[in-house]
Amino acid sequence: MLGGMSLRVVSYNVHSLRDDLSALSAVVRGLAPDVLIVQEAPRRWRWRTKCADLAASFGMFMAAGGMPSLGNVIMTSLRVRVLDQWCMRYPLTPGRHMRGACFARLEVPGRAPFVVVGSHLSTDDAERPAQAALLKPALVLDDPVIVGLDLNECPDGSSWQLLTDRLADAAALADREDRHTFPTPNPTRRIDAILLDPRLELAGYRVVTSDEADRASDHYPLVVDLV
Repeated sequence: MLGGMSLRVVSYNVHSLRDDLSALSAVVRGLAPDVLIVQEAPRRWRWRTKCADLAASFGMFMAAGGMPSLGNVIMTSLRVRVLDQWCMRYPLTPGRHMRGACFARLEVPGRAPFVVVGSHLSTDDAERPAQAALLKPALVLDDPVIVGLDLNECPDGSSWQLLTDRLADAAALADREDRHTFPTPNPTRRIDAILLDPRLELAGYRVVTSDEADRASDHYPLVVDLV
């Protein structure tokens, strides 16, 4: 446990900001996360300004990611301090999109540090497991790890099996594996996940569905509350 701290983490694929940005802002502000893990955030021209503006629309601050991690971004509230940040990229398969992951070592003052990771795996069935195999050893760290990601496959896929070998699927811990995440407004698949280090204690997990969430993205956001 992280010294008994309470922490809210949200993971959200924001669909490259193609949808209703006012609804997106309202959804995130309503959830009031301490840490937000974003997939499909700005990653190209003026990505720093665009990511900072997106964070500001949520009442949050940019912590890690963006172009160096190919659109994976970690944002924090003022409650959370950023100690370090780094990124990785998966090898590019010709004809496919390059993808990666972002990492941020964080702390709530007075509590033990922890590492938050965001990633978005390939839609290609052959490429995706290789990316998961590269990500897996990068998640073996001294500090407890929280991973938010879009796996682009359902939980019976090989990438899920690789990444949940050591980390726990928050939905399974909460007995909420029937809560689908994609596509809105009538989701049929659970392809998004928050994975937790066994040193962390889960207090709650939910997939947020609402009219605003239907307008905000083609994915629903995932929320975990940790003790």
